Amino acid sequence: MERYRFALRPKWILSHLFVLVLIVTMINLGFWQLRRLDQRQAYNRHYTERTEAAPVPVSELVQPSMSEAEIDAAEYRRVELAGRYLPGQEVLIRSRSQNDAPGSWVVTPLRMADGTTILVNRGWIGNEGRFEDVPAEMRAPSGEVGVVGLVRKTEQRGSFGPKDPPTGTLTNLARVDIGRVQKQVPEELAPVYVQLQSQDPAAGTRPAPVDPPTLDEGPHFSYAVQWFIFATVAIVGYPLILRRRARELELEALDDGPGDGPGDGDPDAPDPHDRPGPGDPRLEPVDPSELT
Repeated sequence: MERYRFALRPKWILSHLFVLVLIVTMINLGFWQLRRLDQRQAYNRHYTERTEAAPVPVSELVQPSMSEAEIDAAEYRRVELAGRYLPGQEVLIRSRSQNDAPGSWVVTPLRMADGTTILVNRGWIGNEGRFEDVPAEMRAPSGEVGVVGLVRKTEQRGSFGPKDPPTGTLTNLARVDIGRVQKQVPEELAPVYVQLQSQDPAAGTRPAPVDPPTLDEGPHFSYAVQWFIFATVAIVGYPLILRRRARELELEALDDGPGDGPGDGDPDAPDPHDRPGPGDPRLEPVDPSELT
């Protein structure tokens, strides 16, 4: 319409494009949060189903050579295994908090009777950053032990994060990197590790078993609602802004244009549209003597 011709000016076209990009972005962010919610719910179901199942012998799930698909199928399955720890080869996994307290995980190789060796995350110790090695009083016990725990995949560094030296014998690592531990352990390690839940004979209070993850749905749904609300505000509000601007321009045109009042803006000028009617003094005869 004529009143909205201003919206075709270059600066307004840029404004339209900017608002359109914002709306599309906010809608996509809302759907992204819904996808994250679906992933979180699927993870919670997956974790609960596997951790509530009865443990099986580790040999049924873990082999020296496993494909990625087999490792994925085994993760979070409960297993039972027995053997002897190798305390001289255990390491700390630093920067692991529990109940908001800083600490480390204690990871120890366990050699089973058939010669298979698998890393066991024996639990968490609070160290406030003071320990570079496993303290003597927290080293793995000697003798035969039985372990029940969860199968876990090796941890790998992503795009960011601390790096461990590629060579040398390390007493602490940034993550449970089975490939890196293998470089300093003579035994061939299984391609997965076990996160201890219980041990027989029972371990002391330290290390403490690692807390299970929190199985809530997170803030994803509320974030999605917020993004959709923001998009709705933009969709409804921007046309109202255009309408208001069009009205302002119309009022400005009325104030500045011709024919705005008597004399086209001069209050003392006669009104060209004023026509005398019956009874108007201007229609009464004029005495000639009054003209001299």
